[in-house]
Amino acid sequence: MPVVATGASQKGVALRYGNLYGPGSGIGRGGVFPEMLRKRQFPIVGAGTGVWSFLHVDDAASANVAALERGEAGVYNVCDDEPAPLHTWLPVYAEALGAKPPFRAPLLPAKLAAGSFSATMMTKLRGASNAKAKRELGWQPRYPSWRQGFAQALG
Repeated sequence: MPVVATGASQKGVALRYGNLYGPGSGIGRGGVFPEMLRKRQFPIVGAGTGVWSFLHVDDAASANVAALERGEAGVYNVCDDEPAPLHTWLPVYAEALGAKPPFRAPLLPAKLAAGSFSATMMTKLRGASNAKAKRELGWQPRYPSWRQGFAQALG
């Protein structure tokens, strides 16, 4: 749905995607994340409590179609049904890639090495809910969990 200007306000549909994985993505085979993990440059930082939301690229495409067909003005989180903390998903991701399990890095040295933004992603990120997109767009992810999606996209 295009953005339509009406006076001083704008109305449109905005889709906020989870972390995209699958063909052509940074988390997919050949992307930057697998390369970092294989080089042991992607640790579990601190307690690894940052909660990530994921979305397969095919599910992003189907959400776009649903938004074009049924979207009312507003913001929709488009992600799978299972936000997960780093300490849960990163070892599964490594296994799906056939990489060594990620090591753990203390927060302060990781923050100094990778910066505050990266440290926040690893420890304080909050996952998203797709409930509004499912309810109002009639959208359902083909991959409701990154667990199945990683196995399919990376296996």
